[in-house]
Amino acid sequence: MAPTVRSRNWQGPWPKTPGRVVGTALVRSYQLTLSGFIGNSCRHFPTCSEYAYEAIARHGLWAGGWMGLFRVARCGPGGTHGVDPVPDHLADRLKWWTPWRYWRP
Repeated sequence: MAPTVRSRNWQGPWPKTPGRVVGTALVRSYQLTLSGFIGNSCRHFPTCSEYAYEAIARHGLWAGGWMGLFRVARCGPGGTHGVDPVPDHLADRLKWWTPWRYWRP
């Protein structure tokens, strides 16, 4: 029987490219340091840092980074709330040269 891995971050398979490793390491370092001071006040599930970690792991540093940044922007006062999972696949309208479209993947 495989040991149970307890982590709040996504455990699925993802290619360990340099951009993805650096991006997820930055999110993880935030989770281990600043997140404790800011508190758990995210209005979404998964939390914004968990969302950013998974988005970068699944879709790469560029697309996942924009998705995570826009998720944090939506989380503020007057923003959205509720369950907001990372999409399994990016829509065809999302291109690298149009990062503003990642507001709503």
